[in-house]
Amino acid sequence: MAEKKEDIVLSIRGMSKSFGRNRVLDHINLDVKRGTVMGLMGENGAGKSTMMKCLFGTYQKDEGSIFLDGREVSFSGPKDALENGIAMVHQELNQCLERNVIDNLFLGRYPVSPLGIVDEGRMKKEASELFRKLGMTVNLTQPMRNMSVSQRQMCEIAKAISYNSEVIVLDEPTSSLTVQEVEKLFGMMRMLKEQGIALIYISHKMDEIFEICDEISVLRDGNLVMTKKAADTNMNELIAAMVGRSLENRFPPVDNVPGEVVLSVSHLSTKFEPHLQDISFDVKRGEIFGLYGLVGAGRTELLETIFGVRVRAAGHVYFGGKLMNFGSAREAMEHGFAMITEERKANGLFLKGDLTFNTTIANLEQYRTNLALSDSKMVRATAREIKIMHTKCMGPDDMISSLSGGNQQKVIFGKWLERDPQVFMMDEPTRGIDVGAKYEIYELIIEMARQGKTILVVSSEMPEILGITNRIGVMSNGRLSGIVSTKETDQEELLRLSAKYL
Repeated sequence: MAEKKEDIVLSIRGMSKSFGRNRVLDHINLDVKRGTVMGLMGENGAGKSTMMKCLFGTYQKDEGSIFLDGREVSFSGPKDALENGIAMVHQELNQCLERNVIDNLFLGRYPVSPLGIVDEGRMKKEASELFRKLGMTVNLTQPMRNMSVSQRQMCEIAKAISYNSEVIVLDEPTSSLTVQEVEKLFGMMRMLKEQGIALIYISHKMDEIFEICDEISVLRDGNLVMTKKAADTNMNELIAAMVGRSLENRFPPVDNVPGEVVLSVSHLSTKFEPHLQDISFDVKRGEIFGLYGLVGAGRTELLETIFGVRVRAAGHVYFGGKLMNFGSAREAMEHGFAMITEERKANGLFLKGDLTFNTTIANLEQYRTNLALSDSKMVRATAREIKIMHTKCMGPDDMISSLSGGNQQKVIFGKWLERDPQVFMMDEPTRGIDVGAKYEIYELIIEMARQGKTILVVSSEMPEILGITNRIGVMSNGRLSGIVSTKETDQEELLRLSAKYL
């Protein structure tokens, strides 16, 4: 039976977009129905973000039309889109961190009294009512900087809802949320569906896509290659549509053989919140050691303390029997340590630089010829890492900001691989990366372990932490609640350990 015209709230017809000779979108046709969740999937660089930016007016499409409620629209920018019923929650949050929750919620649309004064009482009342309806408990007057990434993300979702939007786009909204927060988000989404709001849900997490989406559309190389009801497809079909080939297994075989203990963390504690309390563990040469726990459990803080960017209150770190109590990241790097951070745009990339700059910046001494840097050496190194990481780009002189999030993450990997680290610490290394690229990252991690590198991996994805590690340390409220063998544990034990000190 054909869809009733009134069921379709958003319709994209013949949308195309090119950057120079690179055609990013090729005549896309997509319909989104009222009161449904449309899952949007595709590899990094497939065109998802470009399509959304064309929808919001951040980019101007080359061809095609956009219809909202049957009327053709063409927005001049995100503010225009918001005011006309389309909102978006971006994966990379863009908030005023020094301002409080209320200020961020009403930014650009402060209510004023008849005297032209900002009505702070009304703002507080409306904010309180919004968060109450959403079942969220938030300190409205605290600066955003003091909140965790997950809390800030939930506030951004609340802001999108506050515009009374007809269509809300959620771009990787669960990448920094705990299991409990994901359930709360899904409850919120079901509530919005009942109100007739349409949601476009961009995610690489297959389990979530099948749990929350009514329909799923897949982009590949700028083409819409599939749209099906979620109930009529499966994970293997989605993967084949995304990457153009079948992936029999989500994870490659973990066939590295760990050797002797080489990294020892002894009674490590920190001064500042969130506190780490008396943490001790050993990691072997050629071992992949996972760190699991709820958001805020101290996993990131543990890596940052080892790497020298957080102050120790007590404890020691040893590598190869030598004391490694680093006082800075530079000192850690000089001793063969590397770290991929969770928030790539905040502290992993130079967004105004090109791929060559971002790939070589951590290893400039290697590219010197006499007293000067050799441009040719730097370009060759960048080209080498582009090839190794299968980064989708035009070449080494591309601006890093022009790449998709997943391809930016590949550049960060390449930067550290150029240093040939002995200890590689990774905080959510596959966050925002598609299933095909994830598999390549997993193969790279396992190959590094085979070569004798020591790997520490933080991940919030239960299947991932169980799929690519040898052992797992579980964090709970700043403490190490247990260490388990990956082959001998399960999800239930990891969840139990993660709640041990709550």
